[in-house]
Amino acid sequence: MRTVLGRWQTWAGFGIAAVVLFGVAPAVLSDFRLSLLGKFLCFAIVAVGIGLAWGRGGMLVLGQGVFFGLGGYMMGMHLKIADAQIRGDDVPDFMQIAGVRELPGYWQPFASPAFTLLAIVLLPTAIAAALGLGVFKRRVKGAYFAILSQALAAALAILLVGQTSIGGSNGLNRFRTFFGFALNDPANRRMLYFIAAGVLLLVVAVVRQLMQSRYGELLVAVRDGEERVRFLGYDPANIKVVAYTVAALFASIAGALFAPIVGFIAPSQVGILPSIAFLIGVAIGGRTTLLGPVLGAIGVAWAQTLFSERFPSEWTYAQGLLFIVVVGFFPAGLAGLGAILKYRRKAKAEPPPEAAADSDPDAEKVGAPS
Repeated sequence: MRTVLGRWQTWAGFGIAAVVLFGVAPAVLSDFRLSLLGKFLCFAIVAVGIGLAWGRGGMLVLGQGVFFGLGGYMMGMHLKIADAQIRGDDVPDFMQIAGVRELPGYWQPFASPAFTLLAIVLLPTAIAAALGLGVFKRRVKGAYFAILSQALAAALAILLVGQTSIGGSNGLNRFRTFFGFALNDPANRRMLYFIAAGVLLLVVAVVRQLMQSRYGELLVAVRDGEERVRFLGYDPANIKVVAYTVAALFASIAGALFAPIVGFIAPSQVGILPSIAFLIGVAIGGRTTLLGPVLGAIGVAWAQTLFSERFPSEWTYAQGLLFIVVVGFFPAGLAGLGAILKYRRKAKAEPPPEAAADSDPDAEKVGAPS
């Protein structure tokens, strides 16, 4: 009975989310606000993967900007080539300004839409799997793993700034089309939002299935007692690699959607600060829950957009302070506040053991001398 009830609650939750994302939001929001929400949904897709790797697997991933940037840059390269082909040019506009007359060799495969989509899925996945095997097989974990992943994000951002063939510090921008659809058309921009909303619901469904499977139980077991799992005959490294790879895949897909929705991709979206911002949203929402990372990522992104315009320098410090407070005092995030309040109400409603013993007549008989 509980299983059937849980399934109905799950389907009801997905139905409500679909109505809000596909019905209410497009009806009440302007085109600009809807595109802004589409940007927030991209961050939420990254957060779902972080919730799986960090919340369930205990891996503090501080380098998701690497995979987000890989997906965004690969999509941006395809879009710039498509724009150049529409104009009848051999190279994108920023290369013409730099005096480049021939498309670099590593750019040429991205002229194919099929290759671009496959690369967005396979390349970050392969990199994450190779990196995960190299790190987890050596039993690197905790703060050491977090520092390593953060260093990778910093290294990629520095590398991108120095590469003028992919835009340098300016990145790739001024996209005009998306697989043949003009991006200046409001209808096509709404289509991008719907794609982002659909992908978000899909990744949430995938993660929910993983959490409720036997693999999900093993992942939590590795987080809570890695040596015990190894004693039972499982290799914790392989279990971690799967979660880390899935999180990298989600980040790459989110970056690929972010580029056409926002209109650019630059090193500023790849480095340390964006990676920490992803993590803050997950921590605030509740990293061990399914929907907590989604709501936290959207809420933090909305707050950043709202307050960073008025307090550009103060917002960064406030964001860091909020992260410290949540991790230090509310490790379960906002999603855990309900459980805390419920526990406190239950504790207040129940009498203390001493009072219960005093009011129990049987207890008095037992304690009375014969």
